[in-house]
Amino acid sequence: MKTILIVEDEDILREISKDYFLNEGYKVLEAADGKAALKSFQEHEVDLVVLDIMLPELDGWSVCRRIRKQSDVPIIMLTARVDEDDTLLGFELGADDYVTKPYSPPVLLARAKRLLESRSKIGKTAQSEDSLTITGIKVHFPSRTVTIRDSRVNFTHTEFEILAYLMQNQGIVITREQLITKIWGYEYVGDDRTVNTHIRNLRTKLGDKASTIVTIVRTGYKFEAHA
Repeated sequence: MKTILIVEDEDILREISKDYFLNEGYKVLEAADGKAALKSFQEHEVDLVVLDIMLPELDGWSVCRRIRKQSDVPIIMLTARVDEDDTLLGFELGADDYVTKPYSPPVLLARAKRLLESRSKIGKTAQSEDSLTITGIKVHFPSRTVTIRDSRVNFTHTEFEILAYLMQNQGIVITREQLITKIWGYEYVGDDRTVNTHIRNLRTKLGDKASTIVTIVRTGYKFEAHA
């Protein structure tokens, strides 16, 4: 049974969301502020976090940042803000998705399911192999870890999936639309900056291997091996 941590200070919204997840067979943990969220995360094995931005005690940005220091668990941010820069900040801090408030609980549930399903299935797409190594970058699917020259590098859930997808299609141009369909699996409502932000984060973490991810102007990206 998967465990969902819902962090929302509005009692009604939290209860409604909780009911939807419970009805689908998930175990649900609740927190009404940022400090309680971190305490619950430390004390329980959590499979996905639904995290509001505007929280008492400790805001969602800070909670996301602290969780990312220790885990790649999928995080969905809830935001009442319409400023896309706030959304991009969430991605830069390690969020995997966001839902704008007021939101439809079935939509939130669908996006959570997508993240959980992609997390469990990605290893099955690796041509029945546990790992894939190209030009010193090794992706290990069962543990969802990445090592570069035998040194572990931490990636978020979404960053891992993008890197693995590009590596599995080495030398093939992947359009932004293909990435969105593969990684998020629903109709995209933002602009290219969302994808670009994840790619920028990937390149930063890849260090001197960043050039393996090549931008194809006005199209998308491809993974190119080099010495």
